[in-house]
Amino acid sequence: MPVAEEIKHRCYKFSIETIRFLRDRKWDGFSSIAAKQLLRSAMSVGANVIEAKNSSSRIEFKRYYEIALKSCNETKYWLCIIRDGFEIKEEGLKDLLGEANEVSRILAKSIISLKTKK
Repeated sequence: MPVAEEIKHRCYKFSIETIRFLRDRKWDGFSSIAAKQLLRSAMSVGANVIEAKNSSSRIEFKRYYEIALKSCNETKYWLCIIRDGFEIKEEGLKDLLGEANEVSRILAKSIISLKTKK
């Protein structure tokens, strides 16, 4: 599978897994704020990767990947807040954090590659 298709598929799957993780828990008023932020940022990663595919230029494509990377970094932040602040130590959270790290590495490598190719 080409890298562009792999990242698109992984981002979609990551969004679905994040939805399932959040849906399967009871969130009180306080923790629901972090849960909503996590959901927003996690789904933004894939949405920006999809937008990149429809870009009209290489610069625009790179910019969407940069936004996706920023959203992925924000997602890692919210995952850590939920893990440490609300003391959720479940395997599903660990898996999401691992996948967020992998996706961010792929996006970062793609951005570097786009910057070096003329």
